[in-house]
Amino acid sequence: MRKAVTDQADGLRRLMAATPGRRVAVVGCEGPSVSSFTRNLAAALVQEGKDVLLIDERDAAQPASIQGDGRMLLLHAELDPHGALSPWAAQSDHILVVLQAHAASIKASYACIKGLHHAHALQRLRVLVDGAADAAEARRILANLAEAGWRYLSLALEPAGWVRADPHLARAQRLNATVVDAFGNSPAALDYRQVASSLLQWPQPRTHKRVPSPPPETTTGRQLAFVPCMPALH
Repeated sequence: MRKAVTDQADGLRRLMAATPGRRVAVVGCEGPSVSSFTRNLAAALVQEGKDVLLIDERDAAQPASIQGDGRMLLLHAELDPHGALSPWAAQSDHILVVLQAHAASIKASYACIKGLHHAHALQRLRVLVDGAADAAEARRILANLAEAGWRYLSLALEPAGWVRADPHLARAQRLNATVVDAFGNSPAALDYRQVASSLLQWPQPRTHKRVPSPPPETTTGRQLAFVPCMPALH
């Protein structure tokens, strides 16, 4: 990845600068780690001309507050045992949930989304499909999730796009590179650049404050049912 994606140690030393930048928390609720996704998205944002600070919350020490220095902060967020964001990640401008294009991931991600909604009193969040067979499949999944989120949670699940399944991703990982930099004309690289371009158009929220996570409690929620090929949430 290019040098504009700053290493964590240098980035953390700069977090307390005065000028705020856009902050996006990326959450993976099930399946493969979102580390590869965040690295590729950061690389795509760099190609869009942004200076990006990429932080993996699992490894980074957490300051009391986040104040960027005009750069974009892309945070690989780690949920606590109760499915809530850390106080650090909860200060983000946007929360992006990344899910895989299969029934188990969709079911787990919906449960994760419901937990985030109740923990932080969310009104909206972004959802992206990773590893989709094609754009049509991704659109069906996103539309199905958006309908379920609004009907059962009164929560706006806004589509953030998709990344198609692409063998170039594995090849790039073997090269310890991002697919965006190593195979710029591949389907996945094109999708990452589209996601990055769209992300830069997301409106800034009026406030960065979110409701902190309450103590865990036991609730009985709706069950999710799935049909072959296209999972459906009920």
